[in-house]
Amino acid sequence: MRRDATGSGDRRPARGLSAERTTLEVRIMIRPVAAGIDGSPESLAAAHWAAREAVRRGTALLLVHAWHWHPRPAPSVPADVSQRAWAEDLLTGVSDGLRAAHPGLRVLDRSVEDAPVTALLAVADEAALLVLGSRGLSGVTGYLLGSISQRVVSRSPVPVVLVRAGVGTCDEHFAAPDGISPDEVPQVPYRDVVLGLDTDRPCDELIEFAFDAARLRGAALRVLHAFSAPPSFAADRLVPVSGPELLAEHENAVVATLRPWCEKFSGVPVAETVVDGRAAGELVRASAGAALIVVGRRQRETRFGAYLGPVAHAVLHHADCSVAVVPHA
Repeated sequence: MRRDATGSGDRRPARGLSAERTTLEVRIMIRPVAAGIDGSPESLAAAHWAAREAVRRGTALLLVHAWHWHPRPAPSVPADVSQRAWAEDLLTGVSDGLRAAHPGLRVLDRSVEDAPVTALLAVADEAALLVLGSRGLSGVTGYLLGSISQRVVSRSPVPVVLVRAGVGTCDEHFAAPDGISPDEVPQVPYRDVVLGLDTDRPCDELIEFAFDAARLRGAALRVLHAFSAPPSFAADRLVPVSGPELLAEHENAVVATLRPWCEKFSGVPVAETVVDGRAAGELVRASAGAALIVVGRRQRETRFGAYLGPVAHAVLHHADCSVAVVPHA
């Protein structure tokens, strides 16, 4: 099922939203996009992704490097250079490179002597978005999510985007025609943004982030809702529910959930897909060829610590594109 929302009329606030500026819009205007770097290829890819996102949002970029003094520093630190000096040189080099690549972008950098998780979560408190690197592996293995990234994603108060090593501008756009020059790649349309939607517990933060990500890119939004049909009888029914009836119910729920957002973001084309299947697997398949996939994470603690959730966990490990995890109540 597909529905396109076009036009440039007045954007009315979605139901449950104030006519005043939304929280997301305020963050875009004031708070920077932050990226954690450690000198690895995946963190550099994250820094470049964050720089492009900061340009799209018209905000500043904040680069953060957390380091701890250690009597035996990492092999990447030269023997004749202090760990503090190496950290500062790393930040300076990356900052200068991003300023050269994006003239006019305000780039801030911060070297923090602290544990990486603590430093990144502190930065998340003042940022609109936090971007981290994640090692990409070949085939169906997808991402390798390190313990630091996983702890930050599961506890961050703001959305976190995971970016693989090697991801660049070309990966966010559709294939460019033969003969196009590298500086013309940004003019090629963006790939779709994919949103995983749970109609039983929809949340404003997640939906708004996905719509706004598509708006910033001038891209289409693909909304995917997966459900599992009951074995024979629905729990609250006395008669069996047929496959077509159940599918229609879920399709109607998706349309009703998205209606106010389609009105608010009237210029974003929306394609809705409702399938009988497992959400994690369907989202991983939908990530192929996408610019960004957006999933939610409920903010709650368990006795084992912060909770990431099975769908977000699976998508983070196996998606074929950058992944945004949006915390919500």
